Amino acid sequence: MNPHRLVDTTLFYSPTSGGVRRYLTAKHAWLAVQPGWHHTLLVPGAIQRLEPGGLSTLSGLPVPGSFNYRLPLNPRRWARLLDALEPDLIETGDAFHPAWAALRVARRRGIPCVAFFHSNLPRIVARRFGGRPTERLAGRYLRWLYERFDVVFAPSRLMVEFLEDLGVSHTVHQPLGVDEAVFHPCRRGSWLRARLGLDAGARVLVYAGRFTGEKNVPVLLRAFARLGRPYHLLMIGGGREGRLAANVTLLPYRRDSVELAQWLASGDALVHAGTRETFGLVILEAMACARPVIAARAGAVPELLDERSGLLTEPGDDADLAAAIAALYERDLDALGGHARARVLQQFTWRKIFQRQLAVYRALLTGGIDAPVEEELAEAG
Repeated sequence: MNPHRLVDTTLFYSPTSGGVRRYLTAKHAWLAVQPGWHHTLLVPGAIQRLEPGGLSTLSGLPVPGSFNYRLPLNPRRWARLLDALEPDLIETGDAFHPAWAALRVARRRGIPCVAFFHSNLPRIVARRFGGRPTERLAGRYLRWLYERFDVVFAPSRLMVEFLEDLGVSHTVHQPLGVDEAVFHPCRRGSWLRARLGLDAGARVLVYAGRFTGEKNVPVLLRAFARLGRPYHLLMIGGGREGRLAANVTLLPYRRDSVELAQWLASGDALVHAGTRETFGLVILEAMACARPVIAARAGAVPELLDERSGLLTEPGDDADLAAAIAALYERDLDALGGHARARVLQQFTWRKIFQRQLAVYRALLTGGIDAPVEEELAEAG
């Protein structure tokens, strides 16, 4: 029997991009050892390259000010390369011209096509280009686009509800996951304070991610300004290394997952002030390293974090965040971290996540999503 040929395609992929890239890379590695599947990625790159079963790329112009994203400008070329990979099933990870190319190819070939709602497009557009009227217009666009797909995956229940409120009915809750062998407590080391030039009594909390508006970085900085020494914030994800303040250190993005895991595991906790997370993958990665998390009670974060794994704070409130950080050190950090890792192992390993997703794929390839599949997913989730 020939393997099912699955193609994932998206604009949101670069050598230094975040959660979407980690999802696709983990998925590709996992499917490589699953019988009956042949998986190809089709994403932007420096050159055009067709590599069935591997990483295929379309050449595109660099996007200034982004995480090394590139933008191929020819939708027809995207569709031609997608068609040349002879897919049996296509998944698209954005709502732009790759999505329309995927739909065009799927319709021509008579195959299923699914979308993954990784980013809240209406809110991003509203924040950058004009407020509520623009947000409503983007919402109507999403409904118009997504009604053409067989299934729309959403990484959190919050995003499922958001899509359903827009009028997108064929949604499936599909969380992301963690490689529990990479993000593991064994990555923890005693080197971190010396590496940062701090004394042994420093209380080091880590932030890892983009330094964009929705991450509320100023809230973090104000909280640590309130705290002062011995509290120290290590921020991973900018473009340079150095001290931003007396108790704030910057480090560039860590492309290698093992290196990121070492930094996360070696801090006392992860701290995160973002209020618009559609999922929050770095929170799970820190939890898998057996580190507690302090994060804003907003977005999809409360779906990941419970009171035995860390603390939730008032969104946008640097005083409450500072108080929570101080309160964390009155608790048993290792016990909180142990509960955090146990929660990840129970619900959020890539194996569990992809088994759930493959149940949807198989249903689509054999005729569509039905009640038994929905019940199976409910039991799995």
